[in-house]
Amino acid sequence: MRGLSRTSLAEVEERFNAVAGSADLGALSDELFAVADLLDREHGLRRALSDPARPGEQKAGTIRALLGGKVSEAAIATTEAAVSARWSRAGDLADSLERLGVVAAAAEAESQSRLDDVEDELFRFGRIVAANPDLRRALADAAAPGEGKRQLLSDLLGGKVAPTSLRLITQLAVHPRGRSLEMGLEEFGQLVAQQRQRLVAVVRSAVELSDAQKQRLAGWLRTSYGRDVHLNVEVDKRVLGGFSVRIGDEMIDTTIVGRIEEVRRRLAG
Repeated sequence: MRGLSRTSLAEVEERFNAVAGSADLGALSDELFAVADLLDREHGLRRALSDPARPGEQKAGTIRALLGGKVSEAAIATTEAAVSARWSRAGDLADSLERLGVVAAAAEAESQSRLDDVEDELFRFGRIVAANPDLRRALADAAAPGEGKRQLLSDLLGGKVAPTSLRLITQLAVHPRGRSLEMGLEEFGQLVAQQRQRLVAVVRSAVELSDAQKQRLAGWLRTSYGRDVHLNVEVDKRVLGGFSVRIGDEMIDTTIVGRIEEVRRRLAG
């Protein structure tokens, strides 16, 4: 989000933080996801609720009439704040509610001391999907019923991952909102990491790193970036030797393949 929407998101997050403390965070996450999905489906409603010409109080009243008795007071208060804000584009309204749904889920995982599990499981499931074309097709099929995808994920992951991980993966599979599943998993992983204000580093190595190596690498990155860094390590035989680290748009490449490509670029130049 940019400009006006970024400012509005900060205001809505402030309201969310004020009402989420006493809420059932898992239920709140599901409710915010459901409201975001409703706005995605009902284009006329989304346009009306994001129309800057309509008074915020009027739009908030519409939301309370629409959602009253169907979702929690915390979900209504958060949504009222969202529709009362001004957004650079209509889609940012639903985006903000989905984002806060992820934040609520992450807060629940943190309260259960399972935030690290969720970060790892989102990353690992993304790699499973990337390596399994049949699973990717089944979950990406827009014509497949959402309930079928829910059941498939429940059968695959139920009891094997944190409930928060299953909740977030299911949301992405059933309501991709224009993203690939892999892209959505990375986006949600970043939001989960922000629950503790940490950066996420994707590390590609030819061999599995030992715990001591991971600790040294995380310590070096923490010193370099001034923030804690969560490592998602991917073993990739194609790197031949060394490792690469990607944090956001930044890449640190010490692999043999990376060095060869650098030599090629210099020779070509």
